[in-house]
Amino acid sequence: MTEPNFDKCLYFTVSKLNRTITRIAEEEFSRIGLSPTYAFLLMLVNSTPGITPTELSEKLFVTPSTITRFLDKLEGKGLVQRKGAGKRICVHPTEQSLVMQEKLDAAWDSLCPRYFELFGEEMCRELSRVAKEAADKAK
Repeated sequence: MTEPNFDKCLYFTVSKLNRTITRIAEEEFSRIGLSPTYAFLLMLVNSTPGITPTELSEKLFVTPSTITRFLDKLEGKGLVQRKGAGKRICVHPTEQSLVMQEKLDAAWDSLCPRYFELFGEEMCRELSRVAKEAADKAK
């Protein structure tokens, strides 16, 4: 039997790339004590006070139950507050999370230069474009 060539498998190549991209994002956001996903959720809440868990789920491409778990953790850290408005739950930033925004922005801003250094700016922009297009088709 010949050895399989995984480099021709979309799953394998995208997973391999994802591990590298994720490692860099984790390094940057760990400086402020958050995983990338928690940081992105917090940036959305800070920029959109009153956003619903459903909207967060759609924007972050995670299930509603995952958003609930994330919000539980962020609420426990005093970074978000859920408020009920009838049947609708809205998520609001706390003062602590708004103060943290500058650090979130700095971590976010540090990602592109690191990716550019690794892949080159042109490849980064093309990878982002193609990945977004594929993700949009997969919805």
